[in-house]
Amino acid sequence: MEYHSMKELFAVADVEKCSPGIIACRVEAEESGKSYEQVWDRMKYTIPVFREAIRKGLADTSKSASGLVGGDGSRLFNGNMRFMSPICQKAASYAIATAEANAKMYRIVACPTAGSCGILPAVLSAVGEEVNASMYDFTCALFTAGAIGRGIAEKASIAGAVGGCQAECGAACGMAAAAAVDLLKGSTEQMGNAFALALKNILGLVCDPVGGLVEVPCVKRNAFHAVHALLAADMAMNGIKSVIPPDEVIEAMGDVGRRLPVELKETSRAGLAMTKTGRKINDELMRRAKEI
Repeated sequence: MEYHSMKELFAVADVEKCSPGIIACRVEAEESGKSYEQVWDRMKYTIPVFREAIRKGLADTSKSASGLVGGDGSRLFNGNMRFMSPICQKAASYAIATAEANAKMYRIVACPTAGSCGILPAVLSAVGEEVNASMYDFTCALFTAGAIGRGIAEKASIAGAVGGCQAECGAACGMAAAAAVDLLKGSTEQMGNAFALALKNILGLVCDPVGGLVEVPCVKRNAFHAVHALLAADMAMNGIKSVIPPDEVIEAMGDVGRRLPVELKETSRAGLAMTKTGRKINDELMRRAKEI
């Protein structure tokens, strides 16, 4: 059994009348030579890692080694929201907390990358808490997200150095949107629409890390795209469809990534990294590094 597109993955899941995550687990078992149970359990035990990253990120309000991030997840989680719903507040604060924990060198989460590490854990956790999802449902949804990430990596890229941040936060956002629909027991068509709606509205997002660190603007960017994923899931669950199919959106992302100049692909040679403040921060980080 194999799949090389979201269309193929969803078609098999529909025939088998199961979550795409089940198909992804079967394929991983076949390719790895491990049993289905071994592969399932390995994925299942990553969920507590996500939760621990969120917990530590919310609890530790200290700054990262660079001094650029820290404490914002807690501020948002405990803040007085005037416009966002409680689930959006959770998802956004969880996303920042996870990314801050990553920046402080706790258990590093790459989902699918370090720069986008907070989006999927945050969305799955916030939605899972909302619907009281079981560990089985969490694991299915995580496999679904992984299968979609695999498809993106195969047809385009999940690396900022190759495709810009659309390949990192964009991919994570699309994965999270589809996984949220899976948790909500939506159809594969709805999962595909959620994914496409999420990703196509992040096309062209550049990767311009200040000081070459995955902190600014990356950490806060995770929060915005966690909420973006929730909106895409809600749109899809309410019958809103993407005119462009999911696999074609991936192809478009790959094309856009190839057209982006190298200065906007994780090199810190343009964008926010080259603002007056960005250059000042970089110079200070370089000075401190020389003193160590």
